[in-house]
Amino acid sequence: MHVDADQILAFRLDRAGLAVRRARAVAEAAACPASDFARDAALLALGARTEALTREAYDRAVDAGDLVVAHVIRGAIHAFAPGDFTLYGRSLIADDDAELGAQLGRQVQRLAAENRFAPTAALDEVATATREALADGRRLDKDALHEELRQRVRADLMPWCQGCRSHHVAPMLWRYATVKAGVRLDAARRYLRGDPGRTPQPGEAVRRFLTFYGPGTPRDFGEWAGLGRRHAQRVWRTAADDLTETRVGKSTGWLLSEDVDALASSPGAAQGIRLIPPGDPYLQKPNRVLLAPDPDVRKRLFRPVASPGAVLSDGRLAGLWRIKAKGGKAEIVVEPLGSLARGLLDEEAERVARLRGAALASVAIA
Repeated sequence: MHVDADQILAFRLDRAGLAVRRARAVAEAAACPASDFARDAALLALGARTEALTREAYDRAVDAGDLVVAHVIRGAIHAFAPGDFTLYGRSLIADDDAELGAQLGRQVQRLAAENRFAPTAALDEVATATREALADGRRLDKDALHEELRQRVRADLMPWCQGCRSHHVAPMLWRYATVKAGVRLDAARRYLRGDPGRTPQPGEAVRRFLTFYGPGTPRDFGEWAGLGRRHAQRVWRTAADDLTETRVGKSTGWLLSEDVDALASSPGAAQGIRLIPPGDPYLQKPNRVLLAPDPDVRKRLFRPVASPGAVLSDGRLAGLWRIKAKGGKAEIVVEPLGSLARGLLDEEAERVARLRGAALASVAIA
């Protein structure tokens, strides 16, 4: 099977829930985990996918656990459906010291070598301490959780942090410890113990990844999930029987066999304008070259820090956008890359401002 960039983007846009915004439950809108690394990123991502979402409804869903916000893939905070808590969390934690070291990153690998501890043992220790700190229904913000961990975790696992001016558990280690401990966040950004449920086989995460980002490769999956190369390849092999090889230009990718017909056929045309936030599932690495083939545009859209959001018009990248808060009002600045229907743009900007809890002051064209 051979497919081109337009087919892939149309398939992924439809699977991302961005082709047509319709009434859907917030958990359904979060079927593909939405990064919440920036303020309100997940809220805005879900608002681009479902009608009638409000901040109040989002916060209620998060507090009730009807939408889970937690550190999962890459150890980063995401919003996702509650049934996927362990799929994107515990199922992807390596149980081999070499693989887990790669997953936790260079700082933990260096600490492990210097202090002669095994990454698996360190993760168990911090996860146990995290569960103890949050026992009896306690809810702790980040600083309070770190203070509790200081009382329970050995010094070898708590390097000096220049930014915080204190010793605390190495960042990737404590984030993955919350994953292993089944910890989620409430709407006030406090940590509490959740109810993750059973842990599926990790191959299911490969299938889910390809549902949204197929055709793909083991490397694509590993980068998206935050796994080392060996770990990603091992997990990928467990799903290999369900995959079909696909030619993508001069490269090869793999697709779920059940999705071959869906990729080959043309989904319905995308409609309207969406202002999607930085970190949106549709802006993750598998889509970047296809979405923004111009290297200069790609560099401006996907910055190391402070990236803008993307303006989609009928499914195509048509601009970059940023929001500036001014008291209780919001100014949205748009840099067009193509033609934009001003009425639809103003409508979408009004929706974004409302979700942020602000009145729209203006939409400025840069």
